[in-house]
Amino acid sequence: MVALGADHGGYCLKEAIKKYLDEQNIAYEDFGTFSEESVDYGPIAAKVGHFVADGKAECGILCCGTGIGISMAANKVKGIRAAVVTNDFCAEMTRRHNDANILCMGGRVIDEETAVRLAKIFLETPFDGGRHAKRIGHITQIENGEL
Repeated sequence: MVALGADHGGYCLKEAIKKYLDEQNIAYEDFGTFSEESVDYGPIAAKVGHFVADGKAECGILCCGTGIGISMAANKVKGIRAAVVTNDFCAEMTRRHNDANILCMGGRVIDEETAVRLAKIFLETPFDGGRHAKRIGHITQIENGEL
């Protein structure tokens, strides 16, 4: 299960990703927005973030104009590691090394074809674990006020 969300700036990317997920028979929950009408990204990022953090989805994909604002909002949810990506290498490495659980992209930064490709890479790439697990542990310690 993938949790999806976007504001108006990322709506078209989200819709392209939904089409890809449908074609691949990958289940998803869409938390909006459902048009290009202006909407704030914070509440959408929170809904997707909590859905992922609560274990109701394996991961999430969020889109806004740049991917930055919606990632900042999602990262405020405990347990979320949301990463903005714009290229194949970053989409792969954010999973392999950072165990990101939410992919963020910008509709004013990349096109729909690129967004679908990056989503595919993100969804298919496993976390490498090993020495990287210790680093993810540090992120959790920071989140818990222990570091």
